[in-house]
Amino acid sequence: MGLAEILGVAGSISLLSGWRLYLTILATGVAMHFGWLPLPEHLQALQILANPWVMGVAAVGTLAEFLADKIAWIDSIWDSVHSIVRPLGGALLALALVDSADPAWQVIAFILGGGGALISHSAKATTRAVVNISPEPYSNAAVSTGEDVATTGLLALVIAFPAVAIVIALLLLIAAVLVIIALRKLLRSVRGGLKRALGDPVDAPPPIV
Repeated sequence: MGLAEILGVAGSISLLSGWRLYLTILATGVAMHFGWLPLPEHLQALQILANPWVMGVAAVGTLAEFLADKIAWIDSIWDSVHSIVRPLGGALLALALVDSADPAWQVIAFILGGGGALISHSAKATTRAVVNISPEPYSNAAVSTGEDVATTGLLALVIAFPAVAIVIALLLLIAAVLVIIALRKLLRSVRGGLKRALGDPVDAPPPIV
């Protein structure tokens, strides 16, 4: 892989880590184990992800996340716990994909990888907070299943076609930012509506003298 492909794969994996960290680690390890993701010489240390023990732990984490993510409010608790874990995992995965002989690129990869994972995690967590407000019981499982399918499909696409990974990374980043902005506006609108419905004195008009 060339530099652009490595950066694209690193960016895509980091962003997807914000959705499904354990699935991302597992998929990357499996791809390396079977040789689906060819690595340049200086990235051979990443083969640790193909270690059976690492893949086993990642598989357990994937299953736990799959189940927790389908239950309303449990998913939000899970997201809160992983508010540090996912960005850190995304940063470390991006760091591992950059040439260790270039400290400057390593610092850049760590910062951007962690930032990308944090942005996608924030988009996911905010989406779930909005979905959990819904009284019907099926939207949570539907959204979670959609995330599972999207993450799996995008990981497969990145692994199979590293050349398009940078495009995928950019689209994921733009989508995550737009989702965060839209959902935060929606949450503010919902909170404002609740305050008005409850007669919050803070939002009440000033008395006429």
